[in-house]
Amino acid sequence: MNTLDQLSFHVSSTAPRGVVSSDTCLHFAQRGSRVLGRYHGGTIHRGYLVGTVAGCVLQFRYAQVEVTGHVHGGRSICDIEQLSDGRLRLHEHFTWETRPGSGTNCFDQMVG
Repeated sequence: MNTLDQLSFHVSSTAPRGVVSSDTCLHFAQRGSRVLGRYHGGTIHRGYLVGTVAGCVLQFRYAQVEVTGHVHGGRSICDIEQLSDGRLRLHEHFTWETRPGSGTNCFDQMVG
């Protein structure tokens, strides 16, 4: 897998317990195996993630401020898939730690 550094993603599908939407954009920075991310859009005013990547697996913890003013967070494990057109897709398996629920979201790399 290539680096996630400087890549941006949009949400292509969400879980019923997820709060990201098609209006949510993610932006990554990577140094070695360490990954940092920020995201916003839809019901999320601002979110951050910190984690590591090994091969085709990205693991991270996330925290976000929602437009309601509530702060929530949890942990995720993502399977990284390379699509036939060369873009990346993240299959995020998340578990909330501040509210009930878990599920799977998908993020597709933005081009341009």
